[in-house]
Amino acid sequence: MTPYTFFILAMFVGREVLSKVPQTLHTPLMSGSNAISGITIIGALMSAGMVGGGWAKWLGVAALIAATINVVGGFMVTGRMLEMFKKKAED
Repeated sequence: MTPYTFFILAMFVGREVLSKVPQTLHTPLMSGSNAISGITIIGALMSAGMVGGGWAKWLGVAALIAATINVVGGFMVTGRMLEMFKKKAED
């Protein structure tokens, strides 16, 4: 199986799995996906830095950007969720 086939299959499977998740579980799922995106960042850095082909480098850079956006967005959403559970200061 080529890496491109694996990537396309992963996109379809990921979309199908995430479409079945109820709304109340999206934020905890986002928090868990930050760890997976961290692994994706490492793989993207390896792909962008170690592979000699031009397409592989650009695909690695694109994966690095997408995974970084996912991690930052996930932390922002998780931070907002945790703010909702803090006790409000009484004046």
